[in-house]
Amino acid sequence: MENKKLRTLVSCALLLAVSAVLSVYPKFKFLPNGGSITFCSMLPIILASYVFGVKNGLLTGFAFSLIQLITGFSGSGLGPVAFAVELVFDYIVAFTVLGLGGIFRDGKNPRRALAAGTVIATLLRFLSHFISGVVVWGEYAEWFFENMSSFGETVLSKFNGTALMLLYSAVYNGSYMIPEIIITTIAAVLIAPYAKTLKDKQEI
Repeated sequence: MENKKLRTLVSCALLLAVSAVLSVYPKFKFLPNGGSITFCSMLPIILASYVFGVKNGLLTGFAFSLIQLITGFSGSGLGPVAFAVELVFDYIVAFTVLGLGGIFRDGKNPRRALAAGTVIATLLRFLSHFISGVVVWGEYAEWFFENMSSFGETVLSKFNGTALMLLYSAVYNGSYMIPEIIITTIAAVLIAPYAKTLKDKQEI
């Protein structure tokens, strides 16, 4: 039993390290206030959940959130409320929820199980960033759309106030999260049979 726990700990630590590396390189960063497209940096955390269970996945996701917090959070210029919201929703919650990727791990079809878990976990991350985008960064909505030529002009002519901030957060966070979700889900489907084999072995 102790050996199994040690193997799980080491395996989750290795998956965490892979996620940390993939979150840094290679990645495509093109947004001014954070957010980038990486090569499946979320997938190792999701695999930790699928192979070793949701509890271990959430712990691995939480550890990943701390790494992202240490390497990416500044909070400079933010008021206390905005500081707390960004801290919680752009980092702690956003990356911890990736540990829910294994919620369907007992499903008979590994591709469907891992794909469904991946979509749910990554959408929850998007929702977390979306909340922060409205509360913390919503004040930049008008500036954001002013720099989007005719599309931005159309948006500004039809939306203002809270509606504009909601749209801004959806567009901003969706611009990197949607490609990331698609890439990660495709990779999860491809790797699912191998993940199922690892899951079965560690349950013996």
